[in-house]
Amino acid sequence: MDKNINFKYVVVEGPIGVGKTSLVDLVSKEFHYKQILEVVEENPFLPKFYKEMKNFAFQTQIFFLLNRYKQQQALFQNELFNSGIMSDYLFEKDRIFAYVNLDESELMLYEKLYALLKPQVPKPDLVIYLQANTDILIKRIKLRGRNYEKTIGHDYLERLNKAYNDYFLRYKESPLLIINTNEIDFVHKMGDLNDLIKTIRGMEAGTKYYLPISS
Repeated sequence: MDKNINFKYVVVEGPIGVGKTSLVDLVSKEFHYKQILEVVEENPFLPKFYKEMKNFAFQTQIFFLLNRYKQQQALFQNELFNSGIMSDYLFEKDRIFAYVNLDESELMLYEKLYALLKPQVPKPDLVIYLQANTDILIKRIKLRGRNYEKTIGHDYLERLNKAYNDYFLRYKESPLLIINTNEIDFVHKMGDLNDLIKTIRGMEAGTKYYLPISS
């Protein structure tokens, strides 16, 4: 673990297609952190959900909730925290999706289960929230070419994007770094990546909006 950073558990979050996993891969190598990545392809209901959202929303959501909970439990192992961890999802993201996708009766059942699991999940030392406008998210989703994402509509992604922004507007549980990625390319521009890494090293308590060096 990089001794020049004070955060042992760092989470990168944001809507579908914003670049979470790519950023985790780049920054975790710089900090010598282990990666905890969500494998969304393990959810057998997901392809059906994107074709028939109303009919498969509850099954999809419960599978994600339990799978994310199981993966988060591994974070309690001391050897992981001694090494430092970066993850491409926040456990609370599950609830963001639930409120976008589930109806009132489904939410009632979901909330009962979520309330049992949430207290047992470790809290991150730092959250990095990646933003992008919906049109850019659509372009990035098309570029990565996952078959089950081809049917994601603009309206759904717009609602999800708004739900993310609303959630992180009120987020206070951990230090929060908010990054608008519309004009930033961490993958192909070393200057953008190095500037962000410098900002992460300097993060303290509270919320900070990242201003890229090109600005």
